[in-house]
Amino acid sequence: MPTADAETTAVTTKKPLYEASTQFKHWRYSPESLADVRSKLNEAAVAVIRQTFEAYEPGSSANVLFLNAGEEHLLVTFYVTRITQLCGHFRFPEEVEATAATYLKRFYLKNTVMDWHPKNVMWDIQFQERLTALFLATKTTNNPISLEAYTHNIPNTNPSDVLDLEFLVAQSLGFEFSVWHAHRALWGIWLDIQALDGVPTDFAKTQTSLYDTALNYVRASRLTDAEFIYTPSQIALAAFSLAAPEIAQQWLKSKQAVSESNPSSPTQIPPGILGSLEFIKGLIVNAGQPPETEAVREVDRRLRLCKNPEKVVGSKAYLARKAEQEKKAEEKRNRKAMEVEKAAAEGVDPFGDELERPKISLVDYDDDDDDD
Repeated sequence: MPTADAETTAVTTKKPLYEASTQFKHWRYSPESLADVRSKLNEAAVAVIRQTFEAYEPGSSANVLFLNAGEEHLLVTFYVTRITQLCGHFRFPEEVEATAATYLKRFYLKNTVMDWHPKNVMWDIQFQERLTALFLATKTTNNPISLEAYTHNIPNTNPSDVLDLEFLVAQSLGFEFSVWHAHRALWGIWLDIQALDGVPTDFAKTQTSLYDTALNYVRASRLTDAEFIYTPSQIALAAFSLAAPEIAQQWLKSKQAVSESNPSSPTQIPPGILGSLEFIKGLIVNAGQPPETEAVREVDRRLRLCKNPEKVVGSKAYLARKAEQEKKAEEKRNRKAMEVEKAAAEGVDPFGDELERPKISLVDYDDDDDDD
């Protein structure tokens, strides 16, 4: 058992705030586990959709070529780039764009594109998740826009297209709306660099292009799985290392020196950081570009043939599912009406018993005025 002196002299390592976030706890994976999540989700979706095909048209699924997990991911990545275009149209800040991209990517770790497809107005297909994710991001980042103004500026879009799926998107996110972003970590690194020994006082003015280049690398990282595997600060440092490797190395050495001199520092450099940085840099360079348009078109063409028929307006499965939902809703309304009628017949107020008002006695008051 440690002595009191040992307890007082023991070094307490403070954990970074990021490790207390829901992002750290619930949305971090290894590359292998992330691939496994997508693979299992895809397999389960294919099994259910195949069964739905067969339930309404036996034998119809025999010639259907379903999407695999890689093709689903390709499509999601493509629509992340479309978020950038929409944000540019509305002039939303960086925070909204980054948050919406994260929401969209997280959504498809819980759902399949064969059920819910991101909206692409250019091809006149009724898709909705991208619009809903972006609209939700405007609210959670405190950059609100009215629903009417939002949908008015997007062709062939009604307010219901956004609102109908808002709860589904929020539920798929686990109602965890806070996101820690690499672009904010990059700004912190940029401010730190300006205080490094040997850095000219006019560094920020003369080297602004370095920050802009690093920011573009951060934006490219949103098209990759980096945010599911690494911390925002690691991604930011890797992005700056791509823009200015020598300065990034100098910044890292300064942080390592602080960490060694103060083990309780919350900014401790994790072991193996150099290897992680190289991996992230490779990820950004090799996977941080928009998918080829022709490849996306081919996946989308096949998706139209293997989409869950319950989601295809006018199909037998869609009409049957809608009829079943309406039947359940009607039964619920009837049950509620019967309960109200029964309560009225028994003389029971359906709104509950009247609240009793507290009885107040005059002796509860102390009339100080009479003593004057």
